[in-house]
Amino acid sequence: MKIAVLGGGNGSFAAAGDFALSGHEVRLWRRDADQVAAHRAADARILVKDHNGRHDVRLALVTADMAEAVDGAELILCPAPAFAQPDIARLLAPHLRDDQVVFLPPATFGSMIFAQAANDAGNHAKASFAETGTLPWLTRKHGPFEVAITIRAKRLPVGVFPLDRAPHALEVIGRAFPDAIEPCGDALSGALMNAGPIIHPPLIVMNAGPIEHFERWDIHKEGTQAAIRRVTDALDAERIAVREALGYGAPHFPLAHHYAKQGEIWMYGRGSHDRLTDSGDWRERIVLTEHRYMREDLRLGLSLLVSVAGLAGVSTPLAKAFLSIGGAICGEDFAQGGRTLGTLGLDKLSKAEFQTLLRNGF
Repeated sequence: MKIAVLGGGNGSFAAAGDFALSGHEVRLWRRDADQVAAHRAADARILVKDHNGRHDVRLALVTADMAEAVDGAELILCPAPAFAQPDIARLLAPHLRDDQVVFLPPATFGSMIFAQAANDAGNHAKASFAETGTLPWLTRKHGPFEVAITIRAKRLPVGVFPLDRAPHALEVIGRAFPDAIEPCGDALSGALMNAGPIIHPPLIVMNAGPIEHFERWDIHKEGTQAAIRRVTDALDAERIAVREALGYGAPHFPLAHHYAKQGEIWMYGRGSHDRLTDSGDWRERIVLTEHRYMREDLRLGLSLLVSVAGLAGVSTPLAKAFLSIGGAICGEDFAQGGRTLGTLGLDKLSKAEFQTLLRNGF
């Protein structure tokens, strides 16, 4: 199938390389013209490294022209960080056509941002927008055009906006991720599957000392201790309580299953935590005031959770606490702004009106 991948980070390169490896026609869009020129000079190739070895693949196109990238694409995949979504959504909005599917893995309710951008641009094409709970690859770039894939996701709970277009959207996404897609309802349900705002805030806040002391620190190895895991489970319980209060059913993909040796298989499958730490790729330098774990997962992800919890009538003391501490670390007030129903322009809707929007679209 024809797939457009938007972005130039770890997830975008993993997506482009892995899709090309699977035989799809892949076009990669990046906004930096100099990086596009350099990649074209390298014959639009990506070196993909995984447990099966090294694979040299060639993309159909690398471009800084959004219209060129998405023209005729059945699937448009954008794994860019949530804070980059508004700009990318505005660039994409005029070019969407009927039956195209925009997939954001994960998105912090970014599906609504992309849908709103298209609507604001006067583009009423019957496109679909979907998001899931995690990036489909545990991955890190090892060079300008080289990416290592440690794990591919086994289960991807996917929510779709508008929900009435879910059958088509899920069929298209399913061809890119065979046997991995699990429908979980509407886009808000998909957003409330996002693991990033649950796993990363406790790891960076409770490991702030060693993160700033050591040149490199693996928050998933030395940083994942029993005390932190108990806090993570309690934070995840707040997320699940919000899902249940809004009427979303199981499975809720509790993060505890990511670490478990038995029981229900989580998104990355059994043993993924050990494979992640064994790779060594997550022993890295984290600048707390700048890293996406803070700017995306904590600030945007937890502000969304707290906001939606207000709609659901659920208490989220830990999510609010991490927002306060994260803001103090950054010298900012994370209680203001962020990604909330208010900043998305949805705070005036009743619960029933909101559910109608999620089902039918604009």
